[in-house]
Amino acid sequence: MNTSTTTAPPAQHPRIPTRSVSGQRARRDGRLRLAAGSALWLSLLLVTYWWVADGGIQDLGGWESGLTSLGRLLGLVASDLLLVQVLLMARLPFLERPFGQDRLARQHRIVGFTSFDLMVAHIVLITWGYAAGQITQFPATIWSLTTDYPGMLLAAAGTVCLVMVVVSSIKTARRRVRYESWHLIHLYAYLGVGLALPHQLWSGQEFMSSTGATIFWWSAWAATAVAVIVWRVAVPLWRSARHGLRVSAVVAEAPGVTSVHLEGRHLDRLRVEAGQFFSWRFLDREGWTRAHPYSLSAAPDGSSLRVTIKALGDDSDRMPALAVGTRVMVEGPYGRLAPRARSRAKVALIGAGVGVTPLRALADGLDYAPGDAVMLQRYTEHPLFVRELQALTERRGLQLLWLPGRRRSPDSWLGQGVGSASDVDALKFWIPDLADRDVYVCGPAVWAESVRRTALAAGLPPEQFHLEIFQW
Repeated sequence: MNTSTTTAPPAQHPRIPTRSVSGQRARRDGRLRLAAGSALWLSLLLVTYWWVADGGIQDLGGWESGLTSLGRLLGLVASDLLLVQVLLMARLPFLERPFGQDRLARQHRIVGFTSFDLMVAHIVLITWGYAAGQITQFPATIWSLTTDYPGMLLAAAGTVCLVMVVVSSIKTARRRVRYESWHLIHLYAYLGVGLALPHQLWSGQEFMSSTGATIFWWSAWAATAVAVIVWRVAVPLWRSARHGLRVSAVVAEAPGVTSVHLEGRHLDRLRVEAGQFFSWRFLDREGWTRAHPYSLSAAPDGSSLRVTIKALGDDSDRMPALAVGTRVMVEGPYGRLAPRARSRAKVALIGAGVGVTPLRALADGLDYAPGDAVMLQRYTEHPLFVRELQALTERRGLQLLWLPGRRRSPDSWLGQGVGSASDVDALKFWIPDLADRDVYVCGPAVWAESVRRTALAAGLPPEQFHLEIFQW
């Protein structure tokens, strides 16, 4: 295999004291994920119980009543999932820490499309039932429901907002929309859910069928609203004001790649770990309204932070011109590509392009003995952080493997210089004890999925594979 490697034998380094890796946090996060999933299914069972207790099953015996009853059930489930959809992206610490933003975003997308489909079915079935089961009366009935029932005009406006969000979230549409435009449209989801509240709480039969149901729905809506206000608005504003982050230096790392160094107050009290990311707003004239997720590219040291950004359009191409002293607002820290996911003493860090940035932070921020950490960096033209990583080989015994060149095939995550060995054989050759390591991966989605398939085929247990991908 024709690759360039830099290794540091453990014998050349004094052993660095490390904390034992018990996996306690990883196991606790697993229990929290189980509890969150159980709470979701319990809420769905609860709203279904109230539908049954209110005669929902008996009403299925007639055509008109059956349409209305089934529509009520779908409306209840859709309402529950709409709240769950909002909570998944409300940046709640007890969800974000065990799941991570990557997994939460995937679940948010699934729950969002499901709740929207159920909401549309609810509207159709309820209207059809009120139209005495006659499809010809559907237009007149939906007009009457919208204009005559309390809160229905607001619900119609909320539905329009949710349609905008769903359409912009379809993959084909997302490719044609700038990130900033997509992010602005996506905020209408909050407005859409909020506008549906009066209709459901004023005229929804199952919302008022019992004291328990009334308390449940009002509490659920109130808790969701408070969660968004606190964790998406109040906490970021407070944290930004407390730490007073400002740009202290802007450094070119490679063609099209720039590091932004930041300083602030009390950064030793900022609960952030190597590998995590923030959503950043650089408060200059052009970009203060737009937030972008960038990972830390250096382990936090209590006095400064650093992010490394590749010019990929949107706001990223203006980073080289960012002025020193520019104020910065942050949301976060977020992400599980961090020490909290670790369960093994040995680690492997695999990154491609600018995706190596959180791995560079982990290479310095993780505890490991000399020789227990290996990094594989895929790059097309210019590797990042060469001198910094080589310094880590000398200081801490990090093992490095450079993987240059363009990908040798669409299905491979390796470069053309590797030779004819399969991806699995190459990975086993470079990391024979792969199954005994935690593997952290960051890079483009298709490339990272190829790494995942290869690692699992090479014998890595799935729970030891850690991935973070920023997708919108």
